[in-house]
Amino acid sequence: MSETFEYPWHEKAWQDLSARLDRVPHALLFHGPTGIGKLALAERFARLLLCERRKAGPQACGYCDGCRWFSAGQHPDLRFVEPEALARHASAAEDEEGGKPEGGRKPSTEIRIDQVRALETFLNVGGHRGGWRIALVHPAEDMNLHAANALLKGLEEPGPGTVFLLVSHRPARLAATIRSRCVPIPLALPPAAASLHWLQERGAREPGRWLAYAGGAPLRALELSAAGELPIERVRRALEGGDADSLAEVADRAGLESLVDALQKYALDRAFLACAGRAKYAPENRAGSAAGAGAWLAFARGMGQRRALASRPLNPRLLAAEMIAAIPSTKGTA
Repeated sequence: MSETFEYPWHEKAWQDLSARLDRVPHALLFHGPTGIGKLALAERFARLLLCERRKAGPQACGYCDGCRWFSAGQHPDLRFVEPEALARHASAAEDEEGGKPEGGRKPSTEIRIDQVRALETFLNVGGHRGGWRIALVHPAEDMNLHAANALLKGLEEPGPGTVFLLVSHRPARLAATIRSRCVPIPLALPPAAASLHWLQERGAREPGRWLAYAGGAPLRALELSAAGELPIERVRRALEGGDADSLAEVADRAGLESLVDALQKYALDRAFLACAGRAKYAPENRAGSAAGAGAWLAFARGMGQRRALASRPLNPRLLAAEMIAAIPSTKGTA
C-alpha cells in the first residue's frame, strides 16, 4: 500500500525535502504557525528515511518492516523527544531508564535534560536496521535551558547516520546557536480556500468562523470546532454582559490556556474594530468599546506574556482573576 499525505498544502515543501535524500542534513528545523501540520511533515520525512523499500517519487512503501514499525510507533531507530504531558509515544514519556515519572509527580510540560541525555547512547550506537538514527524533538522551544544545552552538544558533534528533526511553533524562542546548526524548513499558513475545503471534507460546521478564530491554521480550527462554540464568543458575552468574573472559573491549565488565547484575540479584535472597523478572529462581531485601540493593544501584549505562565504549575483561578481585572472598559457603542 502506498503512502498518502493528509495535508496537500505541504507538497512543495515535501518535494524540496525529497530532493535532499542524497545529502540529508544532520539537523532540520521545521517551523511555522501552530496547527498547519509541521509535525506530520517531519514524521513523514522520518518514515521515508527509515523505509527499507523506498519507491520512486519518492515515497515510503508502507509495508516493509521499517514502515510497519514506524506506523506502530515502535521503530528501534527513531526516538521522540517531547514533554511528558504531551508525549504520544513511549520513548517520549519514559525517562532515561525506561521508567515513568517518579514519585507520582505530574508529567512535565517541558522537555527535560534527562530526556535529551537519553539520546546519547541511542545516537552513538549503529542503527538496528543499518540505516539512519533519528531524533524528533517537538516542540523544540519547550526544551528547558539545560536540555537545550545538552542538545546543542549533539548538534555540534553528530554521529554518522544521525539526523535531528526539530519541530517548532516559535523558533525565536530557540537559542540562536541551535537555529544556526539546523537547515530551516519554513512552513506558512495554507491558502484559505485549501483550508476551507479540507475542513469541509472533515465535516466541520461553519468552517470559515473556526478558521478565522484559528488565525488561518486548519488543524487548529478542526480541533477547536469540536468544542461547538467559539471561545471568543463566551468571552464577549461575559464581558459585555457584565459577568466578567465567571471567566475566572477555570479548573486546569488547558482551561487557562484557552482563556488566555480568547482574551488576547478578543482584545486584538477590539483594536482592529477601533482602527479599521473590522474584526479578524470573529469577523461577524461589530460591537464597539469605550476603550481605545491603544488600551486594547496593551492588554493583548500582556496576554502574550501570560501565555508562558499559563502552562506553569500556578493556581489557574488566581491567574485568571488577575487577567480579568486588567481588562479595559467594555462599555461602549453597538
